[in-house]
Amino acid sequence: MMGNGDLERGTATKNRNQSYPQTYYAAGGGRVYDMEYSDSQWTSWLVPMIVVANVAMFLVIMFVNNCPKNHDGLQGDCVVKFLGRLSFQPLRENPLFGPSSSTLEKLGALEWNKIVHQNQAWRLITCIWLHAGVIHLLANMLSLVFIGIRLEQQFGFIRVGLVYLLSGIGGSILSSLFIQRSISVGASGALFGLLGAMLSELLTNWTIYTNKAAALFTLVIIIAINLAVGILPHVDNFAHIGGFLSGFLLGFILLVRPQFGWLEQRNRPAETRLKSKYTVYQYVFWIVATILLMVGFTVGLVMLFKGENGNHKCSWCHYLSCVPTSRWSCNN
Repeated sequence: MMGNGDLERGTATKNRNQSYPQTYYAAGGGRVYDMEYSDSQWTSWLVPMIVVANVAMFLVIMFVNNCPKNHDGLQGDCVVKFLGRLSFQPLRENPLFGPSSSTLEKLGALEWNKIVHQNQAWRLITCIWLHAGVIHLLANMLSLVFIGIRLEQQFGFIRVGLVYLLSGIGGSILSSLFIQRSISVGASGALFGLLGAMLSELLTNWTIYTNKAAALFTLVIIIAINLAVGILPHVDNFAHIGGFLSGFLLGFILLVRPQFGWLEQRNRPAETRLKSKYTVYQYVFWIVATILLMVGFTVGLVMLFKGENGNHKCSWCHYLSCVPTSRWSCNN
């Protein structure tokens, strides 16, 4: 996943019983909209831990890869050889400064044949924690920091952690259905899930925002740009799309806020208090999203373990991941 701009949430800390307006910002630094909302400010620790875990896993990958010992020399010499067994594969083999594909496959990359025919469903999860190179790792971890910390501060580690993990799995499922002759790794599906959750959070909590159009336009542009990058060759856009759709539905389920004024109504006369904590449309979104998410995961997993090829069900869907041009061709 490429580096993302984001709707940066106000980061000022506050006490549990303190209430004040929070300010939201766009990636460019200008103020987009204000929101007055009384809520707890969580300390973000899960997102930094995920970053540390991904970096540590990449070091393990490079240690196992051991380029000086294992590469065949046909593609050139190892890169940055002074790192010893942590040195990178030749750039002709891996231009992202990383390991060989065989090492990634050995450590849990997403690979259709092994999932379906060798009962290695755990690859749907392990591939989320693997990266193809330093460039790939940096792009994803910077995106995670910009997006994830703000969400965790607002909604806590449990809900954001569920969105991250389930979106990653959703991306893995869709990727496995459409890309069956190559491996796939990376946290991009999970990161797109966080972007999708940001969009649904804005929609389901619509009444508590001002300047809604500006916020929605900014977020949609960010998402569209990142999805557009996915049509380049060697980018698994199916993981992006699957993660985004999963996160979008999860946002309606997990990131619902009480309607405006609910938390402050204890200071109001009884006759003016709101009767319902959530609006009718928030309940509708929650029910519909829950049904769609369950159906989507069930159908996807059934199709996957039956060994079906998604390209046979949708003859044009391969264009969602790669559009052939005069400069490159697209292979599955």
